[in-house]
Amino acid sequence: MSGTLILCASPIGNLGDAPPRLAEALRSAAVVYAEDTRRARILLAHLGVSRPLRSYFAGNEAERSVELGRRLAAGETVALLTDAGVPTISDPGLSAVRAAVEAGAAVTGVPGPSAVTLALAVSGLPADRFTFEGFLPRRGARREQRRRALAAEPRTLVFFCAPGRLAEDLAVLAASLGEGRRCAVCRELTKVHEEIWRGTLGEAASHWAESPARGEVTLVVAGAPEGIPDLEAAAARVRELMAQGMSRPDACRKAADETGAPRRALYAAVTPRGDAPDPG
Repeated sequence: MSGTLILCASPIGNLGDAPPRLAEALRSAAVVYAEDTRRARILLAHLGVSRPLRSYFAGNEAERSVELGRRLAAGETVALLTDAGVPTISDPGLSAVRAAVEAGAAVTGVPGPSAVTLALAVSGLPADRFTFEGFLPRRGARREQRRRALAAEPRTLVFFCAPGRLAEDLAVLAASLGEGRRCAVCRELTKVHEEIWRGTLGEAASHWAESPARGEVTLVVAGAPEGIPDLEAAAARVRELMAQGMSRPDACRKAADETGAPRRALYAAVTPRGDAPDPG
Protein backbone atom coordinates (compact mmCIF):
# COMPACT_ATOMS: atom_id res chain seq x y z
CA MET A 1 0.00 0.00 0.00
CA SER A 2 1.41 3.40 -0.99
CA GLY A 3 1.85 6.19 1.49
CA THR A 4 0.74 9.80 1.73
CA LEU A 5 2.45 13.08 0.85
CA ILE A 6 1.33 16.06 2.94
CA LEU A 7 2.06 19.51 1.55
CA CYS A 8 2.37 21.75 4.60
CA ALA A 9 1.77 25.50 4.40
CA SER A 10 4.06 27.34 6.82
CA PRO A 11 3.89 30.85 8.32
CA ILE A 12 5.20 33.64 6.08
CA GLY A 13 6.68 35.51 9.02
CA ASN A 14 4.78 35.20 12.29
CA LEU A 15 5.02 31.70 13.79
CA GLY A 16 1.72 32.33 15.54
CA ASP A 17 0.00 32.01 12.15
CA ALA A 18 0.76 28.28 11.97
CA PRO A 19 -2.60 26.51 11.64
CA PRO A 20 -3.44 24.12 14.49
CA ARG A 21 -3.59 21.14 12.14
CA LEU A 22 0.01 21.71 11.00
CA ALA A 23 1.47 20.21 14.18
CA GLU A 24 -0.81 17.19 13.83
CA ALA A 25 0.21 16.66 10.22
CA LEU A 26 3.93 16.94 10.97
CA ARG A 27 3.66 14.48 13.87
CA SER A 28 1.97 11.96 11.58
CA ALA A 29 4.92 11.95 9.15
CA ALA A 30 7.78 9.49 9.29
CA VAL A 31 10.06 12.19 7.87
CA VAL A 32 9.77 15.90 7.07
CA TYR A 33 11.41 17.23 3.92
CA ALA A 34 12.18 20.93 4.30
CA GLU A 35 13.48 23.66 2.00
CA ASP A 36 15.65 24.95 4.86
CA THR A 37 16.16 22.50 7.71
CA ARG A 38 17.39 25.26 10.05
CA ARG A 39 14.18 27.24 9.68
CA ALA A 40 12.14 24.04 9.84
CA ARG A 41 13.69 23.15 13.21
CA ILE A 42 12.59 26.52 14.60
CA LEU A 43 9.03 25.94 13.42
CA LEU A 44 8.90 22.35 14.67
CA ALA A 45 10.24 23.43 18.06
CA HIS A 46 7.58 26.15 18.24
CA LEU A 47 4.93 23.50 17.54
CA GLY A 48 6.43 20.99 19.96
CA VAL A 49 7.11 18.47 17.20
CA SER A 50 10.19 16.29 16.82
CA ARG A 51 10.68 14.48 13.52
CA PRO A 52 13.63 13.53 11.27
CA LEU A 53 14.39 16.29 8.77
CA ARG A 54 15.71 16.00 5.24
CA SER A 55 16.58 18.95 3.01
CA TYR A 56 14.55 19.52 -0.15
CA PHE A 57 15.57 22.61 -2.12
CA ALA A 58 16.11 23.65 -5.73
CA GLY A 59 19.66 22.29 -5.81
CA ASN A 60 18.84 18.76 -4.68
CA GLU A 61 15.15 18.20 -5.38
CA ALA A 62 15.79 15.99 -8.42
CA GLU A 63 17.71 13.55 -6.23
CA ARG A 64 15.46 13.99 -3.20
CA SER A 65 12.26 13.42 -5.20
CA VAL A 66 13.49 9.93 -6.09
CA GLU A 67 14.20 9.22 -2.43
CA LEU A 68 10.84 10.66 -1.41
CA GLY A 69 9.09 8.54 -4.04
CA ARG A 70 10.69 5.37 -2.65
CA ARG A 71 9.47 6.21 0.84
CA LEU A 72 5.94 6.80 -0.42
CA ALA A 73 5.99 3.57 -2.44
CA ALA A 74 6.97 1.79 0.79
CA GLY A 75 3.85 3.14 2.49
CA GLU A 76 5.31 5.97 4.56
CA THR A 77 3.64 9.28 5.32
CA VAL A 78 5.92 12.12 4.25
CA ALA A 79 5.54 15.85 4.93
CA LEU A 80 6.94 18.60 2.73
CA LEU A 81 7.61 22.00 4.26
CA THR A 82 8.95 25.06 2.44
CA ASP A 83 10.35 28.22 4.02
CA ALA A 84 7.16 30.26 3.90
CA GLY A 85 3.74 29.77 2.38
CA VAL A 86 2.54 26.83 0.32
CA PRO A 87 4.89 24.30 -1.33
CA THR A 88 4.99 24.48 -5.17
CA ILE A 89 4.00 28.20 -5.19
CA SER A 90 7.36 29.67 -6.33
CA ASP A 91 8.91 27.08 -4.01
CA PRO A 92 10.10 23.48 -4.39
CA GLY A 93 7.37 20.85 -4.37
CA LEU A 94 6.18 20.09 -7.89
CA SER A 95 8.73 17.31 -8.24
CA ALA A 96 7.51 15.81 -4.96
CA VAL A 97 3.88 15.82 -6.09
CA ARG A 98 4.85 14.18 -9.37
CA ALA A 99 6.88 11.54 -7.51
CA ALA A 100 3.88 10.85 -5.28
CA VAL A 101 1.53 10.48 -8.23
CA GLU A 102 3.98 8.12 -9.93
CA ALA A 103 4.21 6.05 -6.76
CA GLY A 104 0.43 5.85 -6.50
CA ALA A 105 0.49 7.70 -3.18
CA ALA A 106 -2.18 10.00 -1.83
CA VAL A 107 -1.43 13.73 -1.95
CA THR A 108 -3.07 16.02 0.58
CA GLY A 109 -2.20 19.25 2.32
CA VAL A 110 -2.56 21.59 5.26
CA PRO A 111 -3.75 24.99 4.01
CA GLY A 112 -2.35 28.10 5.58
CA PRO A 113 -0.69 31.48 5.12
CA SER A 114 0.13 32.79 1.67
CA ALA A 115 1.87 36.06 0.83
CA VAL A 116 0.05 36.07 -2.51
CA THR A 117 -3.49 36.17 -1.12
CA LEU A 118 -2.62 38.37 1.86
CA ALA A 119 -0.94 40.97 -0.35
CA LEU A 120 -3.96 40.96 -2.65
CA ALA A 121 -6.31 41.42 0.28
CA VAL A 122 -4.48 44.43 1.75
CA SER A 123 -3.49 46.06 -1.55
CA GLY A 124 -6.74 47.88 -2.18
CA LEU A 125 -6.75 46.52 -5.74
CA PRO A 126 -9.35 44.15 -7.24
CA ALA A 127 -8.82 40.57 -6.07
CA ASP A 128 -11.72 38.80 -7.79
CA ARG A 129 -9.50 37.89 -10.75
CA PHE A 130 -5.71 37.87 -10.59
CA THR A 131 -2.62 36.23 -12.04
CA PHE A 132 0.40 35.24 -9.99
CA GLU A 133 3.62 35.85 -11.95
CA GLY A 134 6.21 34.80 -9.37
CA PHE A 135 9.60 36.45 -9.94
CA LEU A 136 10.22 38.36 -13.16
CA PRO A 137 12.99 36.78 -15.26
CA ARG A 138 16.22 38.57 -14.43
CA ARG A 139 17.37 39.32 -17.97
CA GLY A 140 17.34 38.38 -21.63
CA ALA A 141 14.59 37.43 -24.03
CA ARG A 142 12.38 35.80 -21.40
CA ARG A 143 12.27 39.05 -19.40
CA GLU A 144 11.37 41.05 -22.53
CA GLN A 145 8.67 38.59 -23.56
CA ARG A 146 7.14 38.51 -20.10
CA ARG A 147 6.91 42.25 -19.63
CA ARG A 148 5.42 42.77 -23.09
CA ALA A 149 2.83 40.05 -22.51
CA LEU A 150 1.73 41.67 -19.25
CA ALA A 151 1.03 45.10 -20.74
CA ALA A 152 -2.52 44.18 -21.81
CA GLU A 153 -3.29 41.71 -18.97
CA PRO A 154 -6.62 42.85 -17.43
CA ARG A 155 -6.31 40.86 -14.22
CA THR A 156 -4.53 42.15 -11.12
CA LEU A 157 -0.88 41.08 -11.20
CA VAL A 158 1.02 39.66 -8.24
CA PHE A 159 4.81 39.31 -8.20
CA PHE A 160 7.48 38.20 -5.76
CA CYS A 161 10.45 40.58 -5.80
CA ALA A 162 13.96 40.16 -4.41
CA PRO A 163 14.59 43.27 -2.27
CA GLY A 164 17.82 44.08 -4.10
CA ARG A 165 16.01 44.06 -7.46
CA LEU A 166 12.77 45.76 -6.43
CA ALA A 167 13.62 49.22 -7.81
CA GLU A 168 14.76 47.73 -11.12
CA ASP A 169 11.67 45.53 -11.42
CA LEU A 170 9.43 48.52 -10.69
CA ALA A 171 11.21 50.62 -13.33
CA VAL A 172 10.80 47.84 -15.91
CA LEU A 173 7.10 47.46 -15.10
CA ALA A 174 6.55 51.22 -15.16
CA ALA A 175 8.08 51.39 -18.64
CA SER A 176 6.04 48.42 -19.86
CA LEU A 177 2.68 48.95 -18.18
CA GLY A 178 2.68 52.72 -17.75
CA GLU A 179 3.93 54.89 -14.91
CA GLY A 180 0.39 55.69 -13.79
CA ARG A 181 -0.62 52.08 -13.12
CA ARG A 182 -1.61 51.63 -9.45
CA CYS A 183 0.38 49.24 -7.28
CA ALA A 184 1.02 48.15 -3.71
CA VAL A 185 4.44 47.12 -2.42
CA CYS A 186 3.86 44.72 0.49
CA ARG A 187 7.01 44.21 2.53
CA GLU A 188 7.65 41.87 5.46
CA LEU A 189 4.03 40.74 5.68
CA THR A 190 2.99 39.56 9.19
CA LYS A 191 6.43 40.50 10.58
CA VAL A 192 7.41 43.23 13.03
CA HIS A 193 8.40 45.69 10.29
CA GLU A 194 5.44 45.05 7.99
CA GLU A 195 4.91 47.84 5.44
CA ILE A 196 2.23 48.37 2.81
CA TRP A 197 3.20 51.12 0.34
CA ARG A 198 0.57 52.23 -2.19
CA GLY A 199 0.92 54.50 -5.21
CA THR A 200 1.69 54.35 -8.93
CA LEU A 201 4.42 52.32 -10.59
CA GLY A 202 6.26 55.52 -11.47
CA GLU A 203 6.11 56.76 -7.88
CA ALA A 204 7.11 53.34 -6.59
CA ALA A 205 10.14 53.13 -8.88
CA SER A 206 11.37 56.52 -7.62
CA HIS A 207 10.62 55.78 -3.97
CA TRP A 208 12.31 52.41 -3.81
CA ALA A 209 15.31 53.60 -5.83
CA GLU A 210 15.91 56.14 -3.06
CA SER A 211 14.96 53.82 -0.18
CA PRO A 212 16.23 50.29 -0.94
CA ALA A 213 13.91 47.59 0.34
CA ARG A 214 14.74 45.01 2.97
CA GLY A 215 13.11 41.68 3.62
CA GLU A 216 10.49 39.76 1.67
CA VAL A 217 8.52 41.74 -0.92
CA THR A 218 5.24 40.95 -2.67
CA LEU A 219 4.17 43.41 -5.37
CA VAL A 220 0.55 43.84 -6.48
CA VAL A 221 -0.16 45.80 -9.67
CA ALA A 222 -3.52 46.83 -11.13
CA GLY A 223 -4.55 45.09 -14.33
CA ALA A 224 -4.76 46.88 -17.65
CA PRO A 225 -7.80 49.12 -18.10
CA GLU A 226 -10.26 48.25 -20.83
CA GLY A 227 -9.15 49.23 -24.29
CA ILE A 228 -5.42 49.29 -23.54
CA PRO A 229 -3.40 49.17 -26.77
CA ASP A 230 -1.85 45.94 -27.97
CA LEU A 231 1.89 46.58 -27.49
CA GLU A 232 2.93 43.79 -29.86
CA ALA A 233 0.72 45.16 -32.64
CA ALA A 234 1.98 48.69 -31.99
CA ALA A 235 5.60 47.46 -32.08
CA ALA A 236 4.87 45.78 -35.40
CA ARG A 237 3.66 49.15 -36.69
CA VAL A 238 6.93 50.76 -35.56
CA ARG A 239 8.94 48.18 -37.48
CA GLU A 240 6.77 48.74 -40.53
CA LEU A 241 7.43 52.50 -40.39
CA MET A 242 11.15 51.95 -39.89
CA ALA A 243 11.21 49.65 -42.93
CA GLN A 244 9.76 52.58 -44.88
CA GLY A 245 12.75 54.69 -43.87
CA MET A 246 11.51 56.45 -40.75
CA SER A 247 13.92 56.78 -37.80
CA ARG A 248 13.23 54.69 -34.72
CA PRO A 249 12.27 57.65 -32.47
CA ASP A 250 9.98 59.13 -35.13
CA ALA A 251 8.42 55.75 -35.85
CA CYS A 252 7.75 55.25 -32.14
CA ARG A 253 6.13 58.67 -31.85
CA LYS A 254 3.92 58.06 -34.87
CA ALA A 255 2.90 54.56 -33.76
CA ALA A 256 2.20 55.84 -30.24
CA ASP A 257 -0.05 58.56 -31.67
CA GLU A 258 -1.85 56.04 -33.88
CA THR A 259 -2.35 53.28 -31.31
CA GLY A 260 -2.21 54.96 -27.90
CA ALA A 261 0.61 52.66 -26.79
CA PRO A 262 3.19 54.25 -24.43
CA ARG A 263 6.05 55.64 -26.55
CA ARG A 264 8.77 54.61 -24.11
CA ALA A 265 7.41 51.07 -23.94
CA LEU A 266 7.36 50.97 -27.74
CA TYR A 267 10.92 52.23 -27.97
CA ALA A 268 12.08 49.57 -25.49
CA ALA A 269 10.21 46.88 -27.43
CA VAL A 270 11.93 47.64 -30.73
CA THR A 271 15.40 48.57 -29.47
CA PRO A 272 18.06 45.82 -29.49
CA ARG A 273 19.76 45.31 -26.12
CA GLY A 274 22.80 47.54 -25.74
CA ASP A 275 21.61 50.25 -28.16
CA ALA A 276 21.47 53.89 -27.09
CA PRO A 277 18.42 54.96 -25.05
CA ASP A 278 15.58 56.97 -26.53
CA PRO A 279 16.90 60.52 -26.98
CA GLY A 280 13.58 62.02 -25.89
